[in-house]
Amino acid sequence: MMEWHWTILHKRTTQLWQLRSTIFNVNNNPLKIKIMRKQMQAIYRRGMAVVAMLILGVYNVMAQSSAGIDQATTEVNSYVDPVANLIIAIGAVVGLIGGVRVYIKWQSGDQDTQKAIMGWFGACLFLILVGVVIRSFFA
Repeated sequence: MMEWHWTILHKRTTQLWQLRSTIFNVNNNPLKIKIMRKQMQAIYRRGMAVVAMLILGVYNVMAQSSAGIDQATTEVNSYVDPVANLIIAIGAVVGLIGGVRVYIKWQSGDQDTQKAIMGWFGACLFLILVGVVIRSFFA
């Protein structure tokens, strides 16, 4: 089966090579050589124009003032405190729910109460620390 794929690939490659030979076959004809040279020069000019536009575009982007970056920084900093407070509030709510669930397990006499305490305490501690770390990261 692999030979079949290789034969198709070989056939396609041969066809493409023959097509290239017929298109670019100038046979030392001066008129064809002149036409081909003009076409290649046109392609070269277009390519150089594209490269020049890319370079100028990058230069214009890099030459902008830092006003946009300063505005983005102040906007992101304005969101930091509310997000940190929201995360701390979510941690408090999760802690209360966890405390109630642990109390219910403890009253019902479950054996895995200590595991539930550690899990809920770890989740609350993680959320509270994330709020503090976000606030200190953007300070």
